[in-house]
Formats: sequence, structure tokens, C-alpha cells
Amino acid sequence: MTPTPYSRRDILKKAACAAFLPTLFGVDANRYKNALIKPSENIKITRLETFLVKPRWIFLKVHTDAGIVGLGEPLLEGRARTIATAIEEIAPYLIGKDPRKVTHHWQAIYRHSFYKGGPILTSALSGIDQALWDIKGKALGVPVYELLGGPTRDRIRVYAHARTPETIKKALEDGFTTFKTGVPRERPSRIVESKAFIDYAVEKFAELKQIIGDENDIGIDFHGAIPPQTAKHLIKALEPYHPLFIEEPCPPENVDVMAELARGTHLTIATGERIFTKWGFREILEKGAASILQPDLCHAGGITEVRLIAGMAEAYYAALAPHNPMGPISLASGIQIAASIPNFLCQEQVSLGDGYIKNPFQVENGYIPLPTAPGLGVELDEEALADKIDHDWRNPETYDAFDGSVVDW
Repeated sequence: MTPTPYSRRDILKKAACAAFLPTLFGVDANRYKNALIKPSENIKITRLETFLVKPRWIFLKVHTDAGIVGLGEPLLEGRARTIATAIEEIAPYLIGKDPRKVTHHWQAIYRHSFYKGGPILTSALSGIDQALWDIKGKALGVPVYELLGGPTRDRIRVYAHARTPETIKKALEDGFTTFKTGVPRERPSRIVESKAFIDYAVEKFAELKQIIGDENDIGIDFHGAIPPQTAKHLIKALEPYHPLFIEEPCPPENVDVMAELARGTHLTIATGERIFTKWGFREILEKGAASILQPDLCHAGGITEVRLIAGMAEAYYAALAPHNPMGPISLASGIQIAASIPNFLCQEQVSLGDGYIKNPFQVENGYIPLPTAPGLGVELDEEALADKIDHDWRNPETYDAFDGSVVDW
């Protein structure tokens, strides 16, 4: 066939279209100008390194032959050494492979285990997943949220833990406007509690609410440690004070009871820190047990899985408030998710990274500005970390104050 001749006008038109198409389809012509590794270049994982970090965390470094190191936080509280061993067992699969095939590696690590899921596997997998996304973002020179569809907001709402008037006042001074507290109590809850127990908890919560004012928010975490028989009374008594949410009003595996509690109040029920993968959240959404989901980026399956959980939640008009009582790598991962989903509510944090990372996060009027650095956007401060390596943190052991029997932490 004889080639069709092109006029000078045709060539100019095609050139103009070629220049326009990248903008039209959301592809920046300078997308890879800051990339360390071009998509066509090879990169392989060479080593996985874990180290325990005070007060109770574990950090992960995934090393590559390109010099790019991905950071992750695969914590399971009180089981840091168990998680380190789990990662050692997974390492032979990853070493020598391209880290940029993030979803493929997630599937392989999860599905090649006959006994799937559970806190140990998914916590190890979560930290690995974070690190692989970090590598991919660094390799391309863009934040992870750009790889998840781009930002849906330009700042990220965060909340602080505060259990006393003093800590509330200090957090307000530090720029926080949203808070979470536990159930105020002088001892662990029994199955059926006295009126004095309920009155004390509500009185102390009301004091905190008065300090922060009606314009700011405070949620209350039952931590799954308030038995349902008592939780019903306590939720009812808290209703006049309009907490932002009631978190884990019963053990999280008791979905039917949580759904019953949700139907019995106009307050918003939140849960999810001890739920793993999309399969764990399905029943909660289907039964209307909670309308705020709190998946943990270090437990639920990492960035890959929490992005899917967010999509499931959106279909049920539920919001996400990612759980994070851990370190700054976990916070950085949660921020990437928060920046990329439409149904984000608020991000938990206990450390903005001071003493752990270079350029710690800053809170401005209750929000962290959208980060712009590649990958997860954080870099460890190795010098500051030197005196924080290793710990022997254990879960608290709690007992009934009257008969010495075991009660939930």
C-alpha cells in the first residue's frame, strides 16, 4: 500500500495534538524529570532489614540494587520480634524481584499462605506493602497519592490523644482541634456496671468536651473492653455530649452485637483497628455495624488493601478514619491514603516524627499540609534514632479489681 503523503499543515497538527494529549489524559510531560529509575529500567530487591524502635515500634527497610530504600512499619503491638521473624520468612520470595509490582507481590504473599490472613501475616505484609509503595514513588519521583489517582484534598485532618484536661489544653496549644480519649474509669469495667461507674465516665468526658468547645471534636474509645451490657448504658449516657464517634463499643469480632448497638443510638459507631483485609470489613459494612471504618495501615494489609477498603466503605456511605497509635512511617502511609480517597474523615497520630524522621510533620489549625516529597515523603533521621533502637515492650496485663479474674486491656 502506498503511504499517504502528509502536508506541512498535517505534520504541525499532529505535533500540536502530541503536545496536547499528555495534558488531556492527565500525564505530565515532565512526569519523570525527578525519577530515580525510569519505568523501562531494571530494579531488584536485595535485602529486607527490620529493627525495633522505642517505645514499641518496628521499622522496615527494603533495599534495592538501585540504591532506593523503601520504608515500612509492620507493627503488631507486643509481638515485634514475631513480626520480624515473619518478614524473614517472606524475604526469600521478594529478594531478586522488581519491587514496583506492588499488587502482584501483595497477592503472592497473602495467597501463597494456606492459612491466610490473621494479625501476624497481614501486619508483616502491611509493612512490606508500605515499603514497596515508597520505592515505587521514589523511583518515579512522585508522592504515593499521585499513583493512587492524585490528591482529593490539599490538607489532612489529624487528631490527638488526650485523656486529661492538661493534655487537651497542651494539644490545643500545639494546633490540634480534634481529639480522642478513652473511657474515663478508675478500674477495668465489669460485665454489668454500677451507676457510679457510668456517672464517673460521663462526668470526666463532659469536662474534656467543655474545654475543647462545641466547634471542636472529641471521640471516645471503648477499646472493646466495655462489655455490651455496660456499653448500652454508657452510650446512652454520652449522647447529650455528642462525641465524634464511639470507637469499638464491643469486641470487634462481635459484629451482630455492634450492629445492635449502632441501631440503638444516633451516635456514630467506629471500628476497624483489629480487622484485617477487605474480607474482614465486608460483614461490618453489610450489617451496618459501623459507619466510620478505622483500618490500620500497619495491620489491615497496607496501602494496597486500605485503598480497597475505602472503596468498599464509599459504596456504603461510610467514612475512613485510619487507626495509628504507631510511628511516623505509619502516619506517612495513612496520609497518602487520606490524600487519595474521597471519604476520609480524620487521621489518628501519636507522633509527628520528632526524633525519628527528618522534617517532622507540622500541624496547622488541626491539619497537616499535603506532603509533596516522593514516595511516602519521609526520611529517617538515623542520628536521632541511634538511642531509640530496641525495646522489650509488652501488652499490659489487666485484672478485675474485685476478684482478680482476667479482663480485656
